[in-house]
Amino acid sequence: MFTAIRSWISRLGAPKRASASAPSLRRNTDTLLPFDLVKEKIHIRGWRYLGFREVEIEKIVGSVDRYQDFSRAFLPKQADQGRLRRIKRAMEREEALPPVRLYKVGEIYFVEDGHHRVAAARERGAKFIDAEVTEFIPNVPLEPGITDRELLIKAEYSEFLRQTKLQELRPGARIEFSDLGKYRVLLEHIEVHRFFRAKEEGREIPFQEAVVSWYDNVYKPLVEAFRKTRILDFFPGRTEADLYLWVSEHLHQLRRWLDPGIGPKEAVEDFVDRLEALIREAALTNPAPFRGAS
Repeated sequence: MFTAIRSWISRLGAPKRASASAPSLRRNTDTLLPFDLVKEKIHIRGWRYLGFREVEIEKIVGSVDRYQDFSRAFLPKQADQGRLRRIKRAMEREEALPPVRLYKVGEIYFVEDGHHRVAAARERGAKFIDAEVTEFIPNVPLEPGITDRELLIKAEYSEFLRQTKLQELRPGARIEFSDLGKYRVLLEHIEVHRFFRAKEEGREIPFQEAVVSWYDNVYKPLVEAFRKTRILDFFPGRTEADLYLWVSEHLHQLRRWLDPGIGPKEAVEDFVDRLEALIREAALTNPAPFRGAS
């Protein structure tokens, strides 16, 4: 584990690269985000009609059925140029135009009707547009600027929440990773915790009970222990959940080789000590990235 962290420290300031083996959405990323793709990847808990309102144009990033006709910035690619010019002239003359129809998912919007009106308004520098909005409520947050890779991570998170019911069992709990494939590891952690609980108590532990027990007695104490340190500051772009996996692996090794009674607080302290030693070692070799660090 610390070999991987040593490698991370040596690359401080370098951008993260997607793994060559990471799954792909296999689409042209300059096109608008397809609504059906998001609905396929993200679990929708319900929908509601929001009615008429002004919507920030920067948050309109997708389309229901014309995602290939416009770029992600709503520049026309296969759009009707004549229609676009007519709409722009109507806007310049301040003629009344019907509201566009949008689907809202999280904090992003998809055009159901009115693509040319959105494109024309954006080209003219408008910040808002009148819209009739229907909201589809996802079980994970979605924000403007989401990349395809981030959408895949959100899809994994969405499936994790569907399986564990963590949102219902522990409202407000957020476990977000910066890499793909990590929620599968969390499910393994829950199953291991469930196994040992069953062994200790001599009964079968229901999965949902194991989820709550793991969150309350394993995940949360470990996260709270390293929240009291500045350890996450050393890993820009990483999350508390990323660090949980690192520190939980470290805790497992300490319990295996030193003392089965070692707790989260001691594991975090030892992890931080080792991390600081690695940083001092790296700073001696290449001090530039660490100047001014406290």
